[in-house]
Amino acid sequence: MDPLQFGGEQPAASVICFHYRITERHRAYLMSWLKAGQRMGLHDADIAPPVPLDPKQHAGYVLIWVRENPDPAYRVVPEGRTWVVIDELRNHRLGKFPSFTGALHFIRPALGVESAIAG
Repeated sequence: MDPLQFGGEQPAASVICFHYRITERHRAYLMSWLKAGQRMGLHDADIAPPVPLDPKQHAGYVLIWVRENPDPAYRVVPEGRTWVVIDELRNHRLGKFPSFTGALHFIRPALGVESAIAG
């Protein structure tokens, strides 16, 4: 659109950036998922809080350990309006998901499909 077409005035625009963050609801689901997935090899999880002075650095993420390795195996990161699962050992993106529960279900389907769809 040519700004001169409207007498040189720029049309007003509002852009609202929406980014997911890890909430208490996510924390509760993570703990339930972790407990249910112990027999599937899930070992531990840790939530890294957001960096308050630089939100561009990261908005918090989840590290997940499995029994087979002493180092974290997966990282779940909010990215815009999606959740990304990363192979932490190889620093390789494995997939993008519309929900936190869907991302965890991808790693191990510990709580079943119904729980992953509901979240």
